[in-house]
Amino acid sequence: MMRGLDTPVRKVRRKVFTEIARLGFANHPETLISDIEEIPYKIVQERATYRESIYRERAVANERVRLAMGMSLRPENRAVHVTAGIEASNIDEKYYEPPLLQVIPSGCDACEPKAYEVTNMCRGCMAHPCTSVCPKGAVSMKKGRSYIDQEKCIKCGKCKAVCPYDAIAKKERPCARACGVNAIESDSLGRATINAEKCVSCGMCMVSCPFGAIADKSQIYQLAKALAEGKEIIAEVAPAFVGQFGKTVTVGQLKTGLMQMGFADMYEVAMGADIGCVTEAHHYANAVVTGEVPFLLTSCCPSWTKLARKYFPDMIEHISRELTPMVATARSIKQEHPQAKVVFIGPCASKKLEASRTEVRSDVDFVITFEELEGMLAAKEIELESLPETELHEAATAAGRGYAVAGGVTEAITNCLKAYYPEVTPRIEHAEGLEECRKILAVAKSGKLNGCLIEGMACPGGCMGGAGTNASWKDGSAQLKKFVGGTGEKIPPKELEEIHLP
Repeated sequence: MMRGLDTPVRKVRRKVFTEIARLGFANHPETLISDIEEIPYKIVQERATYRESIYRERAVANERVRLAMGMSLRPENRAVHVTAGIEASNIDEKYYEPPLLQVIPSGCDACEPKAYEVTNMCRGCMAHPCTSVCPKGAVSMKKGRSYIDQEKCIKCGKCKAVCPYDAIAKKERPCARACGVNAIESDSLGRATINAEKCVSCGMCMVSCPFGAIADKSQIYQLAKALAEGKEIIAEVAPAFVGQFGKTVTVGQLKTGLMQMGFADMYEVAMGADIGCVTEAHHYANAVVTGEVPFLLTSCCPSWTKLARKYFPDMIEHISRELTPMVATARSIKQEHPQAKVVFIGPCASKKLEASRTEVRSDVDFVITFEELEGMLAAKEIELESLPETELHEAATAAGRGYAVAGGVTEAITNCLKAYYPEVTPRIEHAEGLEECRKILAVAKSGKLNGCLIEGMACPGGCMGGAGTNASWKDGSAQLKKFVGGTGEKIPPKELEEIHLP
């Protein structure tokens, strides 16, 4: 898993985000077309670095620029200019249009689909157990070595499991391996494609592709332009920010940096998470424990809820109806600042589509990831480590800040239940990664998890391992643990929902 590693793929993405953000901050509409056309030449200069030709490398960069501007890829085999459609994208009200994630055809290396292959590690041993375990007789000995007949092979992996020399390799597309809903398919040339009917937009394929051939759409240009125009824009920052911009950067320094960038203010999304854990604790005690509903699914991860809606439609009614932390925080902000635009800044690609839903559009105006914010900070030459701290608003509790790791949501709700309803003994289950999420939903559907509060996180490790993070999951989670541990208030008051929500 490459999440959190500063690979050449991430460096190229950061260059694109930085250049696009500079265009937005400069806000020169009269030169926008030519400025956009120049970006691929800034990124790929005298010679290709990662591909066989400068033309292919610039072609990939062109498509990255389009996606970073919020546009879709150009159709293949058609003479469409790189800036075609820019008029529709050059507005700060633009929302993400599906598909959010797209495979750049010229960037895909057409990795082979799943297969098992004998390597030169094979010693042609006397036992050759690989031939004994194959249920289809696909493995045989040829010229003193094992051989797999791909026409007969059913990809079960039994031969690999018994090989004493680990001489059989499992070949698999990294993007397909990372996808828990089998949404990665192939086009006529063997390149990867994403089946939009299956995809839940978690972004794990994007961060797992070693060729950087998968990218998501962005609003950094529209946001930077709105900031340059002096509009009242307030940031809400997800608790997973800890460790994303340096191990020593505090939440107060991040607020200072955002205000230097042009934001009017900053709030912690953990405040909305506090609202959520209070309301879901009440819901569990009053509905699940009483038997009114069999079980409750958390709602804060949009890819998890999309998975449930798409693959288990008869379980929709069991998804919590409470506002997600992003929306709860945004609504609280707009109660105090009705004319302001709200920007969600977090680790999640899927939040971009959540904000595009009709019922959320009036609450959240922009969504960017930590990775995209890093590009915006670079465009403004803001170094957070050197900044003073700015005082925060009402501090969030440890419960809300702990939402950023897998199991953190149910832990927060459990702690609230212990305080509010000491007579209740909660039953908790949680899953991380889409494959495990699908399994737990199937078990819940069978009736074996009745009475449970079930948390699902699409990304392994939870939000700290999201597709839009900068730091490794291990480092970020360690930093978050310290941040949560140093928080004074451990849980929000029982009446918090009545204070903050209409």
